[in-house]
Amino acid sequence: MPENLNIKSYETPVKPSWCPGCGNHAIWVALRQALVKMKIKPWEVAFTFGIGCNSNGANFIKGYILHALHGRPLPCAEAIRWTNHKLKAVIAIGGDGDSFGIGLSHFIHACRRNVDVLYLTHDNQIYGLTTGQTSPTSVKGFKSKSTPFGNIEEPINPLALALSNGASFVARGFAGETEHLTSLIINGIKHRGFALIDVFQPCITFNHLNTFAWFRERVYKLEETNYQPTNKKLAWQKSLELGHKIPLGLFYQERKATYFDELPQLKKEALVEKSLKNINLNKALEEYQ
Repeated sequence: MPENLNIKSYETPVKPSWCPGCGNHAIWVALRQALVKMKIKPWEVAFTFGIGCNSNGANFIKGYILHALHGRPLPCAEAIRWTNHKLKAVIAIGGDGDSFGIGLSHFIHACRRNVDVLYLTHDNQIYGLTTGQTSPTSVKGFKSKSTPFGNIEEPINPLALALSNGASFVARGFAGETEHLTSLIINGIKHRGFALIDVFQPCITFNHLNTFAWFRERVYKLEETNYQPTNKKLAWQKSLELGHKIPLGLFYQERKATYFDELPQLKKEALVEKSLKNINLNKALEEYQ
């Protein structure tokens, strides 16, 4: 470990295997930049990953790492946070399939529980790892290997879904705006409660509609307007703005009790700090026989 914390402090001997130009590279950079700026050391952060191109990142970043099943990065991150809420950051990372397909119910419940976890979703609007099928966030009419005549389903709106289910920090980033994304990640980690940052992450190999150029023609930053992220009704309206102009930034933030704030047995000490000295494990095991 270098004496001075820097972006290389979070690198492993394994080099990224993503396609050259993939948006995952920029998110990887932004995430490490955020950790450096916050002076969070690798042993002070836990990452959980699902399955997908983005989740190959489990091999490329240093920290406590758990590579979960498809759709399961969030429940694993919740368990880590409940067990040790003294970690400086618990970050779950998933794709649009992980997050809004097979893992959708986990996402909804994490929002309403307000668990102190940052969920960083790589939203490329396609299944990239399995070579280009329509995903839950693919737009209606999108043509892919699984929908050659066009997608007939309406896409899931991650931000609207998070807002309607009680998430206390809801934001959107773009892999083409690395510094802006770094700032969002810093604020998401600082936030005490469930934080969603849905990141537009163009898949240059299989999604030839939602490209970097396509997004650059449309995205703008809420911070550059008079927008205030404290009005939930306005945040909802902005989350539906997905036409010729698409907003980036912090849509909504509120302060409220986290999940373990409501549990007196966890408020004073983390589970990992609790002594087993006065616990009769044999008696507990007998109850399950």
